Amino acid sequence: MSKSKNFGFQTFEYTKHVLEKADERNIDLNIVEHTIEYGDKIAEYPSDKPYPSFLYLSFFEGRPLHVCFAQVNNITCRVITAYEPSLLIFENDYKTKRKQ
Repeated sequence: MSKSKNFGFQTFEYTKHVLEKADERNIDLNIVEHTIEYGDKIAEYPSDKPYPSFLYLSFFEGRPLHVCFAQVNNITCRVITAYEPSLLIFENDYKTKRKQ
């Protein structure tokens, strides 16, 4: 059974930051989009400006990926950053931050 899409965005806008970081980190933008559409929500920031934003998690070939993005409207999202979460910061589930 396949998971249904989270949003169904038609347009993905990429900030300069995420394009640079994805290149540095060898993160495929197709995996970023897949994470947004099919990943697990681990945080929601409804008061972020100018748009509410979200942090999602997925795994690709055993590699965890966090993607932070803002929902511009029902068909467009703005991708802010993407990174491989560190076990120094997150628990083994890659969702829960470690206590300081």
